[in-house]
Amino acid sequence: MPSKHSLPAALKLARKAQGLSQEAFADVSSRTYMSTLERGMKSPTLSKLTDICGVLGVHPLTLLTLSYTGGNNSEVDSLMARVRRESNALARRMER
Repeated sequence: MPSKHSLPAALKLARKAQGLSQEAFADVSSRTYMSTLERGMKSPTLSKLTDICGVLGVHPLTLLTLSYTGGNNSEVDSLMARVRRESNALARRMER
């Protein structure tokens, strides 16, 4: 069973929060594949994750953030601040 801080747990939480069944992803994936993702038996490619997030109606970064923080607001704030710092530092290095 995946921990609450994992992509499988975040995927299941987001799907249920949106009131969607695994079958709702039929245009981008099979129910069986969704089940294996939610059980942590497989890992999606970035392309597949983007497709799944399209059905969920969220940005892939939202789902990844949820997977790293478990939805804890203070952890979300801390993670987003870190991402902002690191993104800015990388952008500055690219400008040189």
